[in-house]
Amino acid sequence: MLAFVKRFSLKRTKHPRGYEDPQVLASETPFTVNEIEALHNLFKKLSTSIINDGLIHKEEFLLALFRNSSMQNLFADRVFYMFDRKRNGVIEFGEFVRSLSIFHPHTPEHEKSSFMFKLYDLDGTGFIQRHELKKMVGALLSETDLGLSEESIEAIVEQTMIEVDTNKDGKIDEEEWKELVAKNPSILKNMTLPYLKEVTLAFPSFVLDSEVDD
Repeated sequence: MLAFVKRFSLKRTKHPRGYEDPQVLASETPFTVNEIEALHNLFKKLSTSIINDGLIHKEEFLLALFRNSSMQNLFADRVFYMFDRKRNGVIEFGEFVRSLSIFHPHTPEHEKSSFMFKLYDLDGTGFIQRHELKKMVGALLSETDLGLSEESIEAIVEQTMIEVDTNKDGKIDEEEWKELVAKNPSILKNMTLPYLKEVTLAFPSFVLDSEVDD
């Protein structure tokens, strides 16, 4: 009888698609089990803000990050793409935690650097080519009030390629990228969110300000 009750209880315990054991995630990320459980509450809030299916869709992701579910921006697209590790158009809980962990203060800088390199490698070739750099620079600057001209953006790209492409093959490889980051550590400034050290006390402000209903 006891065995039957246990089997029945196990069948009744269902987790949404993509759910992973907090202990497993804690062993693979800088987060503690308690922090991951807090992140799960946050994930549930985000994944039901527009479509109530336990998954974060692109519109929900954009709403949380930028307060705009229909935003058209290459940078926003790339961030979503990097979080969507399975490339199936949605972000599952495990993907959410692992991707967010890249921004944890305790995550090694080489992992942050690698993440950022892949963010710029639009075609997935293992290199940042000139046209990719220009597209990303343009996308980032479009979110500012600088209003730079096409000529100014081209000048930024040209100067960057001169300084970073040390072997003069017309593209930036990962070693050249590492050298750039080593000389300019401020490049990784936005790759660290200090409040992730106390995620149970302070959720990322961009989420709390997203106007997502409970």
